[in-house]
Amino acid sequence: MTLLLLAGSGEAPAIAEGLSRRGIACAVWRAPGARLAADWPVPVATGDLGRCLSDPALTAVLDASHPFATDISGQAARACAARGVPYCLLRRPEWPRLPGDRWTPIASEADAPAHIPAGATIFLATGREGLAHFADRKDAYIYCRQIGAPDGPFPLANGAYLIQQPPFAVEEEIALFERLEIDWLVLRNTGSTRAVTKLLAARHLGLNVAMIDRPAAPPGIRCAATTKEALEWAAAL
Repeated sequence: MTLLLLAGSGEAPAIAEGLSRRGIACAVWRAPGARLAADWPVPVATGDLGRCLSDPALTAVLDASHPFATDISGQAARACAARGVPYCLLRRPEWPRLPGDRWTPIASEADAPAHIPAGATIFLATGREGLAHFADRKDAYIYCRQIGAPDGPFPLANGAYLIQQPPFAVEEEIALFERLEIDWLVLRNTGSTRAVTKLLAARHLGLNVAMIDRPAAPPGIRCAATTKEALEWAAAL
């Protein structure tokens, strides 16, 4: 069996290690530009995703890509369905809304600017790609965290990059939000245990959160909620 592991989530390295320990033949494919582990315990697949999915040696796909990587998951699910190849999507639980949360549910990232009032100071936690949606919001100031040096200068006149390295403790996030006088946090509901510190800090400070809804999973597919479930699925093939 040759299983293809689609990386992009925080769980992907642990899944790769688990597959290797179990002696399951596999390769990992990572999205171009993804900031993930450089060293993998299994071979790294080369080439574009479409070519990997059409490889005759492919016998299963375990999709541990980013929860918002809908293009990747959709492409993989369709390709596997067409070939009759087993497919499983890692889909961790979303963060629940708890007492003290001041969420504004947002259907898509592009809709977020319309829900944030003029004069707000925004912490954009969706990556630099999301800055384009705020190009017309010159009445707000926007901070965008970057892990590693950005490719160029900040694209908006009213904002700045924050160059920082994880992990970020809740206390550090609270201090950062207070120092920058953040009013709004823009966040995707990834359910990540690493990114949850931002949400906990916002809850502590009573900040407004524009919470981007997670896209629906492709219909009729097998999902695993945890790394353990994903590895059990692979072992049972």
